Amino acid sequence: MFHPLVIFSYFVIVLFVTMFTSHPVFLLCSLAGGVAFCGVLSARRQFLSDIGFYIVVFILLSLANPLFSHNGETILFFINDNPVTKEALIYGEFIAVMIIAVIFWCKCLNEVMSTDKTLYLFGRVVPKLSLLLTMALRFIPLFKRQAEKINKSQKTMGFYAADNLPDKVGGAMRIFDSLIGWSIENSLETADSMKARGYGLPERTTFSIFTFRLDDAFMLGLMAIYLLIFIAGKSAGFLSFHFYPTLGRVGITELSAAFYAFMALFMFFPTLIEIKEQIKWKYLESKI
Repeated sequence: MFHPLVIFSYFVIVLFVTMFTSHPVFLLCSLAGGVAFCGVLSARRQFLSDIGFYIVVFILLSLANPLFSHNGETILFFINDNPVTKEALIYGEFIAVMIIAVIFWCKCLNEVMSTDKTLYLFGRVVPKLSLLLTMALRFIPLFKRQAEKINKSQKTMGFYAADNLPDKVGGAMRIFDSLIGWSIENSLETADSMKARGYGLPERTTFSIFTFRLDDAFMLGLMAIYLLIFIAGKSAGFLSFHFYPTLGRVGITELSAAFYAFMALFMFFPTLIEIKEQIKWKYLESKI
């Protein structure tokens, strides 16, 4: 319900501070906020399936770092005379937390920032780039649906009669070949359609249903305050943490606890708004 500028600015800030912060408390808050918001936006079955997949990704990413990096003083065991240290293992775990948090926030961004919002923000400034971005985001779900249609059509035609690996590989290649042809044809049709409508011309006007309201100004002000507090906390050393050569300690004081609480509240803010709107919708629906 917020203005596209507010939504885009929020995700840019969250992604930026998540990717350039290595503090364990902050990374865990970011991951929890992204998972919670994605859980509110997604269907339950799809969300649980994603959680299972990212648990496997977390384990693989966590184990990759200590196998290639042998920094740290606390040696746990040796693999082919190479030490596996506790510091490298924990550092790998929090690198995995950061990567998965960024992925979840990007999934939420893809869900919230629709194509019309993207075109509204960047259509006049960079029309070609905005069209490319919207087409790329739009093609991801279209590819999945088209692949399912092609797969069902080929099963109906009897292409998967034999249940063996060569038949499955051949079927996957046929699906991929059909998808490439379909995507190129669809892209050309979209480009011709946009050109015929005068997209990108200076004198062309665009219709918009978005208006900047008082709530949007409040959210932008809140994000500005968040950035100032984030910069102040980083300057004060609240986000300083080292993994090598030994693990640092998370100092908890009244001021740092208030800082972490505000960071966590900001990460969970869209989830709280979405839950509030869903409760309001259920209440109004019950009154019908």
